[in-house]
Amino acid sequence: MVKPKQHILVIRLSAMGDVAMTVPVLRALIKNYPDIKITVLTREFFAPFFRDLSNVTVFPAEVKKRHKGVLGLWKLSNELKVFKIDAIADLHNVLRSQILKLFFFGKQTIQIDKGRAEKKALVSGENFQQLKTTHQRYADVFNKLGYNLDLSNPTFPERAVLSTEMQVFLRHNFKKIIGIAPFAAHAGKMYPLNLMKQVIEALSKDYQIVLFGGGKQEIEALTAIENSFDNVVNAAGKLNLNEELDLISNLDGMLAMDSGNAHMAAMMGVKTITIWGVTHPFAGFAPFNQPNDYALVANKDEFPEIPTSIFGNKYPENYKEAAGSITPETVVRKVTEVF
Repeated sequence: MVKPKQHILVIRLSAMGDVAMTVPVLRALIKNYPDIKITVLTREFFAPFFRDLSNVTVFPAEVKKRHKGVLGLWKLSNELKVFKIDAIADLHNVLRSQILKLFFFGKQTIQIDKGRAEKKALVSGENFQQLKTTHQRYADVFNKLGYNLDLSNPTFPERAVLSTEMQVFLRHNFKKIIGIAPFAAHAGKMYPLNLMKQVIEALSKDYQIVLFGGGKQEIEALTAIENSFDNVVNAAGKLNLNEELDLISNLDGMLAMDSGNAHMAAMMGVKTITIWGVTHPFAGFAPFNQPNDYALVANKDEFPEIPTSIFGNKYPENYKEAAGSITPETVVRKVTEVF
């Protein structure tokens, strides 16, 4: 485990869930190698994800502004070289990160193997089996850099102390608190909202429910749900990311789609149940450190082409509500069993 002190540049620019998945891996790295120094190149918005990791600094990439294009990436490389980077862990492996690495000629550089061929075989139905997890693919990058990472015995941050304002917001009545995030980037990854309302109605009788979301339409839909049931509060649009992480750390469990909210909860050590529509956990994107049976998947007999794509952006029209093949009773039963 003894290794010379190094300063590693870790590249993972987006998306939210993918960036959140780096956190448990970096936590394991720091645990084993406390002298290591890490600079994470990502969007400034994601900086709170890394707030409690020692020796980790976030450098914000402004890829749509001053770091845009090849000239912008050259400027970015010059800004980063000031920090005397020793090695680069490219956890993104896209054209932008590949160009950036060219400006660090001579530095040890390892990029993630995304397993594109394996994932293509999974989507085609040629090989329907569990693939390596994204967390392990991240860990493999550091293993190739000479660091021995074991993700089997993870540690997590302590629950945040909630402010008085946050406690008032929760209207906490000492029931267990469950987060529910009903939305995802693509409709085919979502549980039908009419069925989710049935789940929320049933669970709100025994649990305090906190709703999470993001966009304007999501906030409007979640506000309507909040106003329909007791013991339900909507956090969407009311908290900054730091406050949202504080709140998530105090949950007794999270129910989410194949989405960033699931990965945010899991990186905080919160039990996380996920609902899967046209995507499937076999692709390797299940939340960190969650048992396999925490993933509720659509009926493959009824929807045999699942997964229709890796990211859920492609699917036949009649697969749009595939997640609806999971009954509300099944979801409620799993939540009650786990939480």
